[in-house]
Amino acid sequence: MSSLLQAVTHLIKLPKLRMWLDFDAEADVLYVHFEEKPKSTHSDMRDDGIIFDYTGSRLVGVTILEASRR
Repeated sequence: MSSLLQAVTHLIKLPKLRMWLDFDAEADVLYVHFEEKPKSTHSDMRDDGIIFDYTGSRLVGVTILEASRR
């Protein structure tokens, strides 16, 4: 619970306050969606294993690889 409370200050600074979170423990990937059923048109992957998904210029999701190691 304390980890969740520590995350609150960061979560409320995200572009949208409504979001969907999915964690795939086997793949160690965290998916954060800012729309219920996002349909991305393109993605940008950073060198640190974070992928930003866009529909046009609108950010619709973030994928975090190796999430448990961060």
